Formats: sequence, C-alpha cells, structure tokens
Amino acid sequence: MNRSLEVLKSIYKPYRYTLKGKVTLLETTSGDFIIKPKKKEIPELYTYLVSRGFDNFPKLIDGARKDVNVYEYISDTSMPLEQKCTDLVDVIASLHNKTSYFKEVSEDTYKEIYEGIDGNIAYLKNYYDTFYERHFNEVYMRPSTYLFMRNFTKVTAALDFCKNELDEWYKLVKDEKKTRVAVVHNNLELNHFIKNGKDYLISWDNYKIDTPLLDIVNLYKKEYLSINFEETLARYFTLYPLLEHEKKLLFILITLPPVICDKDKELSKCKEMRRILDYIFKTEELIRPYYAKEEE
Repeated sequence: MNRSLEVLKSIYKPYRYTLKGKVTLLETTSGDFIIKPKKKEIPELYTYLVSRGFDNFPKLIDGARKDVNVYEYISDTSMPLEQKCTDLVDVIASLHNKTSYFKEVSEDTYKEIYEGIDGNIAYLKNYYDTFYERHFNEVYMRPSTYLFMRNFTKVTAALDFCKNELDEWYKLVKDEKKTRVAVVHNNLELNHFIKNGKDYLISWDNYKIDTPLLDIVNLYKKEYLSINFEETLARYFTLYPLLEHEKKLLFILITLPPVICDKDKELSKCKEMRRILDYIFKTEELIRPYYAKEEE
C-alpha cells in the first residue's frame, strides 16, 4: 500500500494526509478522499446494489488499482446513539429487502448448520463447566471468580435455552429445500454508519451473500452495551419480517455467551466477567418478551 499511497499523493496533491490504522485520509483542494487496502471487488458489489435500487454507500473514486480503493470522504453528523441506530436499522432493512431471494439448498444444508451450532454449544458448555469445577473448592476466591460462581446458573440456563431452541429450530427446517439470503454487510456497527445529506454504510470489505441474520447478530454483539436494543430489534422486525425459523435462529445466535478473554490484573478480570454477565442478562431481557407472547 505504501507505494500506491505515494502514487495517489502525487495524483491528488493533498495539503494534508492522516493515517488512521490501515486507512489514509487525503485532504486536497478538490475534495477529501479515503484510501483503503483492497480486499474484495467493490465495483461489482456497487453495480449490483444500484441495480437493486440501493445506493447508501460512499462513492468509489478509483476501484481499478490492484491493492487499494479510493473513496470519497464523508464527514459524519453528530446525533444521539439511539437515533443513529434507528437510522442504521432503516438502511440495513432496506438493503436486505432489496437484495433478498430464496436460494435452493441441498438436503444437508440445515443439518450442517445444526451440527455447527450444536458443536459450539457443546464447546461452551464444557468450557464453562471446566471453569466452574476448577474453582469450586477454592476457599478464598478472587472477586472475579466469585462473581462468576454466583452467576453460573445464568450461564448454564443460557446454554440450555440455546440447545432446546436449536432442536426446535431443526424440526422446523429439516425438510426445507430453500433458504432466504441477501447481501450482508457483515461488519455492522454504529461507527460504520454515516449521516450527511443521506445515509451511508461504509466498510463493505467483508460483505457476502448469506442469511440477513448475520448483520443483526454482528450489530448486537458490537453495540449491546451502548444502545437500547429492544426498540432496534422491534423496528427491524417491522421493516423486514422474519419467518418463524429465522427469528428462532436469530435468538439462538445472540444468546450464545461469549468466552472469557484472559486478563492479567484482577480489576481487568472483574470487568471482563462483568462484560460476560451483562451480555447474558441483557440478552435474556431482550428476547423474553417474544417468548411471553408465544405463551399467551
């Protein structure tokens, strides 16, 4: 990228350039531009999206280079996070609606999904059971360990829920011959949404054709602590109604608890354990009303 950057600097003649991780901002008298390493053929994606009536992305100035793409730079408008998330959901629901179609799948497709998630549940159950057993007989526990032990039943309840729901989900889909897919941004977070004149999604480098659920799962895992996701989820369901088995799979995927990131200092360990438990508590609170409706 360094060589390409020097070439582009000679073309655009910036009066200032700023390095932000792997991204470079060029500020010039003729406009501002973003230079990013190339991962996928973005022009092909943009052409398809425009053909489907979706143009909520920054203009690609130069996509013909081998190792980088050049985009127009768009400054963001400051707004409350909840409002920003509402606008983001509107855009992502529009993307899913305009690019969705039903794709034929083999008879083993849903079985493979089931086995993959089931294996993940088994791994997490063994992971947390081992952690519990390792510390069960400690007389003087670290605060982080005590915090986990006090809430261990919440972890197991989340995993039991996932296992039971997965079995119910498989009963619904095992005879299905099609699945609904769409263009999935696959890197969704609030920082990848910009509002300036119109709404933009940036950072399309991980896009794929897959189940739209991936975008909601990614958004939730990134933003569950920063926003009230109840309204976000309800809005998405209104704009892009999910089938029964899609909604069930979504709830399974977001309920799976994360693993514990290893930390050196005890204060960091406590914060990490609090993060795990907050995720479990918030997710339970988020999806409980949907199951209460079913019971009624």
